[in-house]
Amino acid sequence: MKMKKYIAPSMTAAMKKVQAELGDDAIIASSKVLYSKGFLGMFKKKSFEVVAGIDRTNSIEARIPSRIVQQPMIIESESTEEQTEEIKKELADLKIMMKSMQRQSISVQYPDGLSAIIERLEQQEINPELITQIGDELFAVMKNSKEDLSQKELEVIAKKYLMNLLKDLPFGGISFNKQYINVLGPTGVGKTTTIAKMAARAVLQKKKKIGFITTDTYRIAAIEQLKTYANLLQAQVEIVYSREDYEKALIKFEQLDLVFIDTAGRNYKEAKYINDLQQLIDVEQNVENYLVLSMTAKERDMATIIEQFLAFPVEKLIFTKTDETNTIGSMINLMVKYKKGLAYYTNGQEVPEDIEEASINNIIELLFQGDNI
Repeated sequence: MKMKKYIAPSMTAAMKKVQAELGDDAIIASSKVLYSKGFLGMFKKKSFEVVAGIDRTNSIEARIPSRIVQQPMIIESESTEEQTEEIKKELADLKIMMKSMQRQSISVQYPDGLSAIIERLEQQEINPELITQIGDELFAVMKNSKEDLSQKELEVIAKKYLMNLLKDLPFGGISFNKQYINVLGPTGVGKTTTIAKMAARAVLQKKKKIGFITTDTYRIAAIEQLKTYANLLQAQVEIVYSREDYEKALIKFEQLDLVFIDTAGRNYKEAKYINDLQQLIDVEQNVENYLVLSMTAKERDMATIIEQFLAFPVEKLIFTKTDETNTIGSMINLMVKYKKGLAYYTNGQEVPEDIEEASINNIIELLFQGDNI
């Protein structure tokens, strides 16, 4: 059997090369991780080497001695019974993996020991490219480990990889360094309830004096809802219809510690509404801006909204309705893609209980909880 070497930047890419050239009947003879030397021992690049061929016979025992004789340069030492048994075992194990590439799941492109973690990430709808990066990292660690790693140990490695990916993003809620809190987002994501939760924490835990400004003059119910929360917190509400109203409200509330601004929920996939909002409120001076998204929305739609708000100085996102979904992969996908941090995530309608201040640790743990979010 003639063998060929394939080198690619990821295990998935290497397997795709094998499948494209040799088809689904290909046999993997060996696989390993390669590292380039790099500059001054640093910046090493990782790649994956796979040696594969096509099995033209039905007998592994009949094939292996012939391969060793015909291809002495591939097996760089004399044939022994021990070598033959090792090659037979590796061929048998990897043949299963190669044939399973006919399935769609990314998890089948890695050894069985990684399948549980890869499938978990797939179930959570983590981006396939990110799953490949994590899978390659786990595969490299497995290949270089002298001992078999448990599922728990592999899960810890996967968590560390994700934590390293997110470590430079801002996490956590209100900083209390700015007076005004702009809460932005499309209709139906639960902005008003989220504002009430944030405000209640500021009053009850931090003893702050607060006020509310609402620009949501399109929905009477939203104004009444905010007034109800304000009464419970003994805070004032100002309703603004124009930039002039907004400026007057700022003057009225200038002695308060925090002023929460509830912006109108509109279809922010349309640039017109973004421009209207920029004309109405100030998003730069002494302001923290948060963009609220619902975990029940499609990831593509959430991405469109984020892109529309890129002109705003939004550093952190807030995700609502995590209790209404079993998957939170889109949360991490969007944070990684747009380099946005996370302030809070909400998990119910109760005020102020059903809100969690975000950290890297609790987001990663939430991801690996599976269906128990």
